[in-house]
Parts: sequence; structure tokens; C-alpha cells
Amino acid sequence: MAKARVYELAKELGVGNKEILEQLKKKKMTKKKWKSIRLFLYVAPFIALVIIFSYYPLYGWIYAFYDYRPPKPFSEAQFVGLKWFKSLVENDIKIKQIVQVLKNTFAMSALTLGTSWLPMLFAVFLNEIRCVKFRKLVQTVTTLPNFVSWVLVYSVAFSLFNSTGMANTLLMKLGFTTEPILFLQSTKHVWFTQWLWLTWKNLGWAAIMYIAAISGIDDELFQAAKVDGANRMQLIHHITIPSLIPTYFVLLMINIANFLNNGMEQYYVFQNAFNKQYIQVLDLYVYNTAMGSGSYSVSVAISMLKSVVSVILLVGANTFSKKVRGESFI
Repeated sequence: MAKARVYELAKELGVGNKEILEQLKKKKMTKKKWKSIRLFLYVAPFIALVIIFSYYPLYGWIYAFYDYRPPKPFSEAQFVGLKWFKSLVENDIKIKQIVQVLKNTFAMSALTLGTSWLPMLFAVFLNEIRCVKFRKLVQTVTTLPNFVSWVLVYSVAFSLFNSTGMANTLLMKLGFTTEPILFLQSTKHVWFTQWLWLTWKNLGWAAIMYIAAISGIDDELFQAAKVDGANRMQLIHHITIPSLIPTYFVLLMINIANFLNNGMEQYYVFQNAFNKQYIQVLDLYVYNTAMGSGSYSVSVAISMLKSVVSVILLVGANTFSKKVRGESFI
């Protein structure tokens, strides 16, 4: 029918069939072009935001190559090349500091990575709660801490665990101790206690991804397994958890890529003169170097090296994902 219509048009216009077909193709190409432009305009604001807030700040890397000392303007700063990068490996004190900071960073990231299955397990058991109201209550209560500022979290921790806080008062009244225990100032188990605070704050929020994945599992699988006599634990073991593995693997690869990105808010509020040596992760060390010591150029140099290593980890995790799963996550 379409070809017959082309022939009729060709006779009416007195032109060849090829010319008519070429004109129709041009019209289709024009429509596709305008559709592509329209789709690009939809995403253009988001691209602009990414460029402004993610890529434009990279201009600040230039500070790593100058001897910038506020309050003098940057225009008066002297160009020093790779001086600050060399100082990171030539100064023994600086090397010891960075080694300790990397220990802290790797330890806390390893704890988080090693227990990354907890949100999945929590989501599985949360899904098994039959009372809908109670399930929603538990999910809400465990998700809300994610939206609480670390400053408020520390305020709660301080009121509970400082020398005159509720925990010490109770322990002393019960006769378990005669002197207050310095929980927040202790240098013992710093990595573990910080992991506990982080897990308490993020567990419910991290489980949301797995709850969404569980809701996407075909219900016919569960019904067929029940017909075969499977109990609840067998359903979890043979259907739910295997269905969540792809989601878990993708999130695990992203966590590996972000291995050095611990953030600093949590550690900034919990740090003090006693535990600083063990709580100072890479992001916090960069901040303290800039704001505490006034070494802005050195801090930029450290953050640049961190960014390079993070990109290498991201590429490595993506390559590993391709080999193991047959597909990448970026």
C-alpha cells in the first residue's frame, strides 16, 4: 500500500519514484533530528548542574601547583610545580601521618565493605514481617536516622556517653565502676565504634534498594515453591536471596570504587585530642590540613592523588564486573 501511494504521488507530481523516496527519507530524518534535540533539551539542565557543581570545582586543582597562603590573593601566589607532591614522600613526619590516615581509611572502609550484606539481610527479614503496620513502623524507624545530621547524632552520643552522661551515671550507681568511663575519648576500638554508629544511621536507608528488588521478584516463583512444600526459610534461601545477588553485586562494586571516600562529617564531629590519631580518615585529614594547618596547597595535592586512586578503583571494579557478570555498571 505504501509503495502504491508513492507511485501515485510520483505520477501526480511528474517526478521519479526515487526522488519521492528521498524526500520522504529527509522528512523522517528531520523528525528524528528534532526529536533528538527535544530529548537533549530535557536533560540539558541536569548536564549543566553536573558541570557547574561537579566539574567546574576541579579548577581548584590548580592550587596544588602554587604556594597559596591566605589572606593573600591567588594572583600573588608563587608557582612551585610539583613541590607539594614531592613533600608528601620526602618528609618522614608527613609519611607517617599519611600511612596512619590510610590505615584508618582502609580499616573503616573494609569494615563497611565486609558487612555490606547486612542491609540485604535486614530487608529480607523485614519483608517477612506479616503485620503490614508493624513492618512499615520498623522500616520508618530504621530509615529516619539517615536524615538526622551527624551533629545531632553526636549530641545524643555526648548526652549518653560523656563522663557525666546517662551511661556513666547508671554504671556508677549500680556499682560497676567507681570512676566515669571515657567512652568518646577512648582510643580503643575507635574503628569498630564508628562502624556501629554508621550502621545504625544507614542500615534502614541502605535496605530500601533491596526492598525494591524483593518487590520485583515474580510471585509465581513463591507460589510454585509453596506448592512443592517449601517453608519460609527455604523460600528465602532458594528464591529471595539468589534474586537479590545481582543488586548486591552492583552495590558492592560501587562501594569498592568508593573505597577511599569515607566522608568526613561523622569523623569530624566525633574527633577529639585523644582519638584523633585513629579516627582521622583521608577526607578529614585533607580538611584538617587545609583549615587547621593553613596548608591549602598541600591539601589539594592530597585530594588530587585520592581522586586519581578512586578513578583507578572505579575502572578496576567495572572491569571486574564485566569479567564476572558479563556487564558493567557504568
